[in-house]
Amino acid sequence: MSQRPGALPGRGSPARLRGMSKAQDQTLIALPWRALHQWHAGLQQAFAHIEQDDALRYLAQAIGHLVSIESVMISLERKDQPPLSLYLQGIPEQYRDSVIGRYFSVGYLLDPFCLAVEQGLAEGFYHLEEIAPDHFFDSDYYKTYYLKAGCSEDSYFIVDVGNQSKVSLSLFQGFGGETLSHSQLDVLRAVEPMVAEFIREFARRNPAIVEQGASAARAQTDIKRSIQQAFEHFGCDVLTEREREVAHMILRGHSVKSTAQQMSIAIETVRMHRKNLYLKLAISSQSELFALFIEWLRQD
Repeated sequence: MSQRPGALPGRGSPARLRGMSKAQDQTLIALPWRALHQWHAGLQQAFAHIEQDDALRYLAQAIGHLVSIESVMISLERKDQPPLSLYLQGIPEQYRDSVIGRYFSVGYLLDPFCLAVEQGLAEGFYHLEEIAPDHFFDSDYYKTYYLKAGCSEDSYFIVDVGNQSKVSLSLFQGFGGETLSHSQLDVLRAVEPMVAEFIREFARRNPAIVEQGASAARAQTDIKRSIQQAFEHFGCDVLTEREREVAHMILRGHSVKSTAQQMSIAIETVRMHRKNLYLKLAISSQSELFALFIEWLRQD
């Protein structure tokens, strides 16, 4: 994904985009004529198949003409309900369980994009760096559900399709060690209006898909609620409410400073809560906290 600060453990490719800048009105985007032609032809094909089951596959292929995308995941997102898969492409077999499990099982409770959607993320194109908390790339969630799954970064289109539903299109990189350059990310941002229009039209032409997804999500609401309750009650037998809140922030990848800002408390208060919760849970690191949390969810 050009050279950036920070490198993945055991890899040559960089992991983060700290200080990443967005394209401005005068930003020049270099794109070969053939790639631009194939994008337009691919998008035309996608619209031609918009009422067919493989319409989303054509959209993914069209995007692949613009930038080299390793894998794609398109999902239906609804607030307070688990995400549902609409289309998957290119996820290596050895990683499918861990990648899909991260997003569609209990792992989505800590996923930055899922959390952002829950908080009302606006339509647009985003890179993981723009969404993730400040210490997310040092978190055990990132190490476990991204790096160990062969993935280093994630880019994301989010589109409002009405009926309190959104469709997300995630582009995963890192399985083969490649990362997207700033200019490639600019290209994806530039085509966001067309991607969004296609997804909205797909939802309009295929209302049964969205409604079936919504019905399936409603059927899973009780499951999601029980998982959410388990998340919220993690350590409730020994931790205070404030200590549990701090534990949640640590698990999601927030630093002490970010936790203090999010909770509107002093940095020293956060440190005190963190020290106390570590003592009460008989742990000494974020890694142990993450392992304890995952085990808590499994048992619940």
